[in-house]
Amino acid sequence: MLNVTNLHAYYGKSHILQGVNLSVGKGEIVSLLGRNGVGRSTTCKAIMGEVPPTGSVVFEGQELAGKKPFEIAQAGIGYVPENRDIFPGLTTRQNLMLGLKPGQKDGDGRWSLEQMFDMFSNLRTRADVEASVLSGGEKQMLTICRTLMGDPSIVMIDEPTEGLAPKIVQQVGELLQEIAARGVSILLVEQKLTIAMKVSKRVYVMGHGQIVFEGSPQALDDNNEVRKEWLEV
Repeated sequence: MLNVTNLHAYYGKSHILQGVNLSVGKGEIVSLLGRNGVGRSTTCKAIMGEVPPTGSVVFEGQELAGKKPFEIAQAGIGYVPENRDIFPGLTTRQNLMLGLKPGQKDGDGRWSLEQMFDMFSNLRTRADVEASVLSGGEKQMLTICRTLMGDPSIVMIDEPTEGLAPKIVQQVGELLQEIAARGVSILLVEQKLTIAMKVSKRVYVMGHGQIVFEGSPQALDDNNEVRKEWLEV
């Protein structure tokens, strides 16, 4: 579904991504692991067109490298950034409805407003209050659900469990599995190995702007050398 080949990206003169290769299949959860600063978030931004890439980003047979972010979103790629970009002055309901693509109506795709509220009762309870008063966990759920409202075929989610309580982390894990069960692919950027290893079919490990490991969660668990060199603090 998504094939990234020889992806490079720069911030000024800093060469951040140095030939990243990865793929995500239909309905597959793939995690991108690594320490802070190795290029995981930049990989998502380059795929999304927020950082100008060189190389190839092919999604469902279409080359997306060089296209604008809104064109990439319209092609079917969703992106949940790490900083939880909600609209604080709008209500929870209004934030969710903004996730719809132009011409799309609620319920046209795999997800509807009611389904979001069914999955997360807190969002229903706070549907008509300003999003600024939501807790960190509620804001994270809101950003994921808003992206799903646009009915993407694949969604990239950057550090969804950062700063969340264990109970909310578990809910996020369950949501990821529900998303994949509906045929939506996920590229998950995550530091918590526990959740990544539990929900992923495959994992990539990044180091110094390159992929240094690809394999199953079990293969990574068995590879002490890779974990010690690239993941452990």
